[in-house]
Amino acid sequence: MADKLNDAVNRVIAGGAADWPQAGVSGPPLVELEKVNKRFGDLHVLKNIDLAVFAGEVVVIIGPSGSGKSTLCRTINGLEAHDSGTICMAGKPLPTDGRNLARLRADVGMVFQSFNLFAHKTVLENVTLGQIRVRRRKRAEAERRGMALLDRVGVAEQAGKYPAQLSGGQQQRVSIARALAMDPKVMLFDEPTSALDPEMINEVLGVMTALAGTGMTMLVVTHEMGFARRAADRVAFMADGEIVESGAPERFFDSPTSERARDFLSKVLTH
Repeated sequence: MADKLNDAVNRVIAGGAADWPQAGVSGPPLVELEKVNKRFGDLHVLKNIDLAVFAGEVVVIIGPSGSGKSTLCRTINGLEAHDSGTICMAGKPLPTDGRNLARLRADVGMVFQSFNLFAHKTVLENVTLGQIRVRRRKRAEAERRGMALLDRVGVAEQAGKYPAQLSGGQQQRVSIARALAMDPKVMLFDEPTSALDPEMINEVLGVMTALAGTGMTMLVVTHEMGFARRAADRVAFMADGEIVESGAPERFFDSPTSERARDFLSKVLTH
C-alpha cells in the first residue's frame, strides 16, 4: 500500500505542470478578506478577520477547536454568509445570488471533513457529475478527466465502487479528485483528516503535500502540525475568532510572537 501511494503521489507531482494551475506568489490576492465578522446568535465566531491568499500560495490555518477556523473556510465560498466586511475572489466581491454563487463554487474546490460523496453514485460518477452539469463537458471527456485524477490520487481501481465500499482515506482522496476535476482556482480544505483513522491520515496528507508542490493555491484548516510545517508557505494561527498571528512556518513554530500561540504549541507539539 505504501509503495502504491508513493507512486500515486509521484504521479501527482509529475502531472502537475500539464493539468493543474501553476503560479507564483505574486500580483493581487486571489482570496482577500477585510474586516470579516460572523455571528451565530450571541456567539461572535469571526472577529474582524483580515486575510490575503495569493496565487500559488499554501496558507494553513491552525488553532484550538472552536476558534473559528472551519467557519472562516466556509465563508470564503459562501457556505456561511458573513455579517460584515468584504470577501473578494480575484478582485471581485463574493456574490450573494444563487446563480453567481454557484459559479464561484465551481472555481473554489472544497474538501470537507466528512467526504460528502454521493452514496448512491459510483466513485467515477462522483468525479464526473460536476464536470457534466456545471462545466458542461461531454461524458466521455469528463470520464477521461475523472479517471486520470483518480489514478493520480491512487484510487483508479476503485472507480466502479460505491463510497461505502471504500476506506475513509480512499473516500477523502476521491473527494480531492472530485474537487480538482472542476479545475478550481483555489482549493479549500476543512480539516480533511479529522474523520480518518490514524493509519489513513498520511495517505491523504501525502496527496495534499504533492498537490501543494504543483503550485495549486490552497487554504487548509488542519490540526496536522507536521503538514503545516512541511507544506505551508504561511501559517495563520486563530484563537477566539481572531487571527492572532501569521508568518512563515519556521518562524511561527520556532519563535511564535504571541503568548496564546506559544501556549497552544506547547500543548500540541512533542519535544
